[in-house]
Amino acid sequence: RPYLVFPKIRLLQWEATEVKEADHVPDTMQTPDVPPPTPAKDQFQEELVIRPLHSGDIYASFQFRTMWDTDFLRGSKVSHYRLFPKSLGQVISKFSVRELHISFTQGYWRTMQWGQPFLPSPPGAELWVWFQDTVTDVDGAWKELTNVLSGIFCASLNFIDSTNTVQPSASFKPLGLGNVTDQRFLRYAVLPREIVCTENLTPWKKLLPCGSKAGLAVLMKSEKLFHSSFHSQALHFRPVCQDWKCKSTVWELRQTLNVVFDLHTSGQGKREWSLFKMFSRTLTEACPLASSSKVYVDVTDNPQLFELSPTTPLLSQAVVLGDRRTYSVYDLTNQATFGQTRSLNMLLRWRAAENMLRPLLHGERYVAGYGLQTGEIHTLMYNNHPYRAFPVLLLDTVPWYLRLYIHTLTVTSKGRDNKPSYIHYQPSKDRLRPHLLEMLVQLPPNSVTEVTMQFERALLKWTEYTPDPNHGFYVGSSVISALVPSVVAMDTNSTRECPLFSSFFPCKEESSYFMRVYTEPLLVNLPTPDFSMPYNVICLTCTVVAVGYGSLYNLLTRTFQVEEPSPGLAKRLANIIRRLRGVPLL
Repeated sequence: RPYLVFPKIRLLQWEATEVKEADHVPDTMQTPDVPPPTPAKDQFQEELVIRPLHSGDIYASFQFRTMWDTDFLRGSKVSHYRLFPKSLGQVISKFSVRELHISFTQGYWRTMQWGQPFLPSPPGAELWVWFQDTVTDVDGAWKELTNVLSGIFCASLNFIDSTNTVQPSASFKPLGLGNVTDQRFLRYAVLPREIVCTENLTPWKKLLPCGSKAGLAVLMKSEKLFHSSFHSQALHFRPVCQDWKCKSTVWELRQTLNVVFDLHTSGQGKREWSLFKMFSRTLTEACPLASSSKVYVDVTDNPQLFELSPTTPLLSQAVVLGDRRTYSVYDLTNQATFGQTRSLNMLLRWRAAENMLRPLLHGERYVAGYGLQTGEIHTLMYNNHPYRAFPVLLLDTVPWYLRLYIHTLTVTSKGRDNKPSYIHYQPSKDRLRPHLLEMLVQLPPNSVTEVTMQFERALLKWTEYTPDPNHGFYVGSSVISALVPSVVAMDTNSTRECPLFSSFFPCKEESSYFMRVYTEPLLVNLPTPDFSMPYNVICLTCTVVAVGYGSLYNLLTRTFQVEEPSPGLAKRLANIIRRLRGVPLL
């Protein structure tokens, strides 16, 4: 059969040609030139920042960034995923998401004791999304997206609906590139009662290229992370510049995890800490897929306040939150960092107590009044700058069952009325949407500005109460956004090589930096009926019915029969004998 012979002949001819050509090639040229591999379109970076706080606690911030040069929004779907998580990429492509910001927080960040965090977040769950302007039904896409994210992160995001979703007009502008400023494509929601646990952390870690098997993620032990004063995990997706010329854009996925350890409450004391004491593990290697893996330790106050070991000659300076800080850098991609033990366990010993420093911007919120009919919401904004005044943008989202009296809105600073320069108010609709209040207020230097509003509590239907209504109903945190004056010149080149924790919020001014502050969530009591009374009535009614109807039914349906008295012992013995003999019984 020729069709089986020809391929073999062609193979022999090809081999002979290859040998003949190899005879004329020098030995140094026998190996053909291999074309250089095409550069990967995605890269992954990881870093850990450790900062001793003024209160003596330890602040650990993990940053994982995946950058991918692709187009999620093109007609053909992206089919090949290398470092970027496929489960999240398919969601972004399906719902035409331009920016996605989600956080799960357990605890409240104490600004007056710990200062400002790198990435703030409110207690509970927070989600805000910018959709592409090609989306026609934003509400439908938002509803489907929350349900999908609820399954991905194993959270209660499916409880997000129109009653707790708002469209801010100025508070949440895009953090990435783009000129999309139409608030119709923005959705913001918060679930202040969301409880964060290990079932939320596990799917979050699975989105990392190396998971929790290698790199900095090996330190994320659930027992230690949740045995802390504050725990917050977040995910941010946005478009950013690829290079300093910004001729092309790439997609950035940043996963952050912020933890505050109180070593005193854990029985270890505040005078000494190490990686092993905090995480019960040490670092042994970097993630093989990471192009950069570093650990930063804030040593600005060293050696007056603490002593760090092992020391490293690598130092880095970065402007973070308007202050220039110095960090010791441990490069995990360098094997010399681990030493002979092949393990990195940093140890810090305190030498003196730190002085408490007041942050420049701070916010508080509480409920005043008595009774279960009316009340007041007080929001306090502190400007601790000695001589600079700056404007802040306040965002308040109040549920519909707290009916605000907007005519009672008062803003006072230093005992005088402070008229806002911008107010945007959207009234609520019962069982459809919440209240939305945004206003721009100028904070005088070294002052406390108080915003007060009165409200009336609504009476809910008995099916609208939670399983534990006497615990109260949660109201989300207020959001304070501001450009805070800085005494340090800021670097406006966001594409310069710098630590991840110092390059999240874009900055276009050298004299100020952007800051976002969240207040405490409110716990409000509503008029609650006594849900035990129906139970008592049901029990009493069932008892009466069972006793009354049961006795009457028993008398009407019972069959009465005459029972003869039992014979004596002598008669029973005689009947036994007669039965054996076959004689009729007596």
